Amino acid sequence: MQLFYAPNIAVDQELPEEEAKHALRVLRLSEGDEIEITDGKGFFYKALIQSTNPRHCEVEIIEKKEQSPLWDFRLHIAVAPTKSIDKTEWFCEKATEIGINEITFLNCRFSERREIKEARLEKILVSAIKQSQKATLPGLNGMTDFQTFIKKPFEGRRFIAHCQEGLKFLLKQTYHQSEDALVLIGPEGDFSLEEINAALAQGFEPISLGNSRLRTETAALAAVHTFHVLNQ
Repeated sequence: MQLFYAPNIAVDQELPEEEAKHALRVLRLSEGDEIEITDGKGFFYKALIQSTNPRHCEVEIIEKKEQSPLWDFRLHIAVAPTKSIDKTEWFCEKATEIGINEITFLNCRFSERREIKEARLEKILVSAIKQSQKATLPGLNGMTDFQTFIKKPFEGRRFIAHCQEGLKFLLKQTYHQSEDALVLIGPEGDFSLEEINAALAQGFEPISLGNSRLRTETAALAAVHTFHVLNQ
């Protein structure tokens, strides 16, 4: 069954305009048809289409169901967006499909991109939760200064993945099942030594994701996948 996204469906039983257009114009649904909706807040809703016009689709909720957590840890990836926005979008889509709780974009010394379009990226996240049948939309934070971000509190393990020489543990060697985790992923030019030292001073743990040198978006997705493998 086609899954629709309506963040306010619990209080406003009408599909957002874009979702309504897809239901009525593309899928040719009509009054009496049953659809499934997620609010992106952990719940699925079964609903019947009640009334329609070209831009509006009112529904009647017939069942509300909370989705059980798909993983028992919280995962936050903070990553410098790539010069090619397509690669950043690809990461957001695939990370959401695998499972992530929050994404933050970092403005680092060697960042190749200083701006992002949050509305565009949120649409990609919405599409990904619909495709992967998830009821919770990951949190999305816009461009954030690196030095400011590393000082924010986080209840869990905090890691920084970088390519510089020095003592680093493989993620699989230091992480333990069910621990909440925050991982910093740098730009193509890596974090600066100043940034690495600043993160270490704030309690971040240096890690390696393997022997291969990975592109930013690959490293970020590899981290997401590794956490899920280690928690299985």
